[in-house]
Amino acid sequence: MGVLGKEQLRGSVAGKYMFRMEGLDAGWCNSIEGGHATAEVVTEKLGSEVHQRKHLGPLKFEDISVVCGTGMSKAFYQWLQNSFEGKYSRQRGSIVAADFNFEAISELEFHEALITEFGMPALDAASKDPAKMTVKFSPENTKFKKGSGKISSPTKAEVQKRWLPSNFAITINGLEDACKKVNKIEALVMKQKVVDDVSGETRSYLKMPAHLETPNLVMTVAESHAEAIYQWHEDFVIKGNCEQSAEKSGAIHYLMPNVDRNKPLFTVEMKNLGIFKITPDKAEAGNEQIRRLKVEMYCEEMTFKYESNACM
Repeated sequence: MGVLGKEQLRGSVAGKYMFRMEGLDAGWCNSIEGGHATAEVVTEKLGSEVHQRKHLGPLKFEDISVVCGTGMSKAFYQWLQNSFEGKYSRQRGSIVAADFNFEAISELEFHEALITEFGMPALDAASKDPAKMTVKFSPENTKFKKGSGKISSPTKAEVQKRWLPSNFAITINGLEDACKKVNKIEALVMKQKVVDDVSGETRSYLKMPAHLETPNLVMTVAESHAEAIYQWHEDFVIKGNCEQSAEKSGAIHYLMPNVDRNKPLFTVEMKNLGIFKITPDKAEAGNEQIRRLKVEMYCEEMTFKYESNACM
């Protein structure tokens, strides 16, 4: 057996991850996790035997989690949008790990995947870090294979830098003045429950969508502009006038930076908002910071919209 050269001995570093849908490039991801095939180990005790017998149970495939931002394809964002409008669609695709020269190292194929979780980042008017979204999806099966070739369609860097957590606007009907002084909004995580459809003799299960889980809206606002919020809380919570007609609707707009600040990249629309808690900042004598309130509301329905500005 001959001596291996340095290039053959050198390990590969995967520094880039291309998301593909139906064989087409859909944009670069910042990270990827999961997707492995696994099976539970079942242990049985048989009679008087000293040792226990073990065997494998049903085959399962882990959910795949990807972190990304702007610069993904319209097909990718449309998949997200449809999933939280009840228009479920199963997707086939792959995630290609590439080195810094865009040479493919490995590829994780996935089949018949349904989105199970979608997280929008926390918003903070003082933040300067890039914003990222997290998408989790559940495939019916996956397969790892060796990568080959060069990825020829890298997304332009300027497209991926368009999104900052400090560029946002929120609107809620009846709370227009307060919304102008919102400086923070906690992360939103929308979940799609997926259940296994166990049938036949196949080792892997079919995936079926069930119900949606919608998070609460939690925002921080200057107390000086919170009069309408206090009035709503008193009527809705204290007096108990909390019928559906007293709920509100609104939207969070994730905006482009600088001169294009008024142009949205993404929008999360919210329906049937109901306030249930107000928490003022701790009162301290001599504190020169702006006094703020943390306002918490339940939400029955959230939908995600994207604009062409966000696409690759």
